[in-house]
Amino acid sequence: MTSPFKALADGVSLRLRLMPNGGRDAIDGIETDANGDAFLKARVSAVPEDGKANKALIALLAKRLKIAKSAISVVSGETARKKILRIEGDPEDVIGKIESLLKG
Repeated sequence: MTSPFKALADGVSLRLRLMPNGGRDAIDGIETDANGDAFLKARVSAVPEDGKANKALIALLAKRLKIAKSAISVVSGETARKKILRIEGDPEDVIGKIESLLKG
């Protein structure tokens, strides 16, 4: 299985599958698609209109990873369920936070 994140020079690229209207805001672990690509699964209670779900996703990740919302941006998939996010910061630190988040 591949990893949903990749270290960059000044941050981390994170593949994520978002479920808007999910009833609650939560990180639901890792999912692998038919191509073998891994995605971090997240759900938000926000609706997928006017960027509300993306804003809720960024707020959720920032809170759970204890980083600033401004450090997270949507690189691709703005209107799709599968997204690629960029999280700025020391790659080792960010990956460590993501891994500890997945362990619960």
